[in-house]
Amino acid sequence: MNLRAIQAIYRFEMARTWRTLLQSIVSPVVSTSLYFVVFGAAIGSRISQIEGVSYGTFIVPGLVMLSVLTQSIANASFGIYFPKFVGTIYEILSAPISYLEIVLGYVGAAATKSIILGLIILATASLFVPLHIHHPVWMLTFLVLTAVTFSLFGFIIGIWADGFEKLQMIPMLVVTPLTFLGGSFYSVNMLPSPWHTITLLNPVVYLISGFRWSFYEIADVSVVLSLGMTIAFLAICLVIVGWIFKTGYRLKN
Repeated sequence: MNLRAIQAIYRFEMARTWRTLLQSIVSPVVSTSLYFVVFGAAIGSRISQIEGVSYGTFIVPGLVMLSVLTQSIANASFGIYFPKFVGTIYEILSAPISYLEIVLGYVGAAATKSIILGLIILATASLFVPLHIHHPVWMLTFLVLTAVTFSLFGFIIGIWADGFEKLQMIPMLVVTPLTFLGGSFYSVNMLPSPWHTITLLNPVVYLISGFRWSFYEIADVSVVLSLGMTIAFLAICLVIVGWIFKTGYRLKN
């Protein structure tokens, strides 16, 4: 394992975050705070509690997941796409480092940024509502697994995309709607029967449900199922990344 190569890629990507601090950290935190204020004030005045938890407190895990999902994808996809765009990807591919080390560097940096952002949003949310995390270890487990999984997904998007427009297409048209429809701002159990069943086909439901359980011990689906779905999606992303590097899809031509 070439630790120096992983460290070089990791530090380069992290340095880009500090150079663009307003865009990478401040902007998502402000946007999420606005979501919290608007939804908490507008809807919270009409819905006092959900399953024994005040509405303002209930939506915190969903808001954290919304930011972690979108930022993981954005950081990883741009991180690998930009070297393709300027042509420096060939220097990385010809360097004496393995594909695993390349993935660890880029995905590790993207996941680290998302985890830091998620923790900052949690700290910000605690200024608005009282937070009590019943299972902090499980909270960190779901946070790290989600950040790594969707950083891998973003890495795949970055390799697949052949233009800046495509970098935004999947997150805007697929991931963000699935997150909003995945119980970020409501409990899936509040939906009537047909829609409740259809919503369970949304993989984001399991991520948010498991993450919310670590806070309040309430969940829309089984915690074991939530963890299993997250690990399954992680495994699928790993298989796709392995296939990309094995075949050289959109990397060697």
